[in-house]
Amino acid sequence: MTSIPERKAQLLARLHELQGRLDAVEAELDSHDAKDWEELATEREGDEVLESIGVSGQAEIRQIRAALLRMEEGEYGYCARCGAEIGQDRLDVLPQTPFCRNCAA
Repeated sequence: MTSIPERKAQLLARLHELQGRLDAVEAELDSHDAKDWEELATEREGDEVLESIGVSGQAEIRQIRAALLRMEEGEYGYCARCGAEIGQDRLDVLPQTPFCRNCAA
């Protein structure tokens, strides 16, 4: 069984990783300076992919911050919907999840 401090360390490491990735995405989006239309079109297609990565990263960051807050409040590991304990197997895969398997379905 993974302890709360171990889960917190895991979540903080993932948060740090995501922040770095989002910083890199932002830098890449700001770096374009194509002169011709063909290059600009290619860059814009790439930008759409990067923006999608950025949006999903921001969503995961919000989930992690919410999980860290639940830890501080002593509510981590319990379903936000039904109050049941979230299984360790589920937390191993999705440590930031606020829902038990039943409520997530």
